[in-house]
Amino acid sequence: MNQQTTQDRVRIFDTTLRDGEQAPGCSMTLREKLKVARALRDMRVDIIEAGFAAASPGDFESVREIAQAIRGVTICSLARCHEGDIEKSAKALEPASRKRIHVFVATSEIHRKFKLEMAREEIVRRAVEAVRMAKEACDDVEFSPEDASRTEPEFLTEIVAAVVEAGATTVNIPDTVGYAMPAEFQALFEHLRATVPGIEDVVLSAHCHDDLGCPA
Repeated sequence: MNQQTTQDRVRIFDTTLRDGEQAPGCSMTLREKLKVARALRDMRVDIIEAGFAAASPGDFESVREIAQAIRGVTICSLARCHEGDIEKSAKALEPASRKRIHVFVATSEIHRKFKLEMAREEIVRRAVEAVRMAKEACDDVEFSPEDASRTEPEFLTEIVAAVVEAGATTVNIPDTVGYAMPAEFQALFEHLRATVPGIEDVVLSAHCHDDLGCPA
């Protein structure tokens, strides 16, 4: 029997306590979040994204309490590519035995123009600085190019290559607005695997939505 390699293993990254809580009627108290976190640990989920520590004092406290209470699983906090966000994530995650900071920045043309009002070069610079700063707080750093499925492939290659070189250990490709069909999303990963130097040394992660009810 061949021994399973690290690259072959599928990791489960659960966002119930962060992304899931944004659904209508799904807001949870700290006690409820701890109950869900324990259930996720017992289900042997690999990484729990406990919240967005910089979003509010309540989110910070939730991430910190989960980091303190839950063992045997990686606890993650989301952060924008902002110094303050990363500092709060690092502080909230201090009690965790295994921790991850997940930094993100929008990369699609529509987001660059209307949300960030930034040029490509500035976005790449911020992404690299954020990954390097997060690496000072913990070894496990994830990067997401928000709205990746609507980002020009050549720019996606550029920014992913830059964060891999900067030390990101996981690169997540999100279909933020449910834009891509399954074959298109597969092609996006194939493109990155073919064009990003060092991509074989990081974990590739997918974040999808089916907001439009794509038939199976």
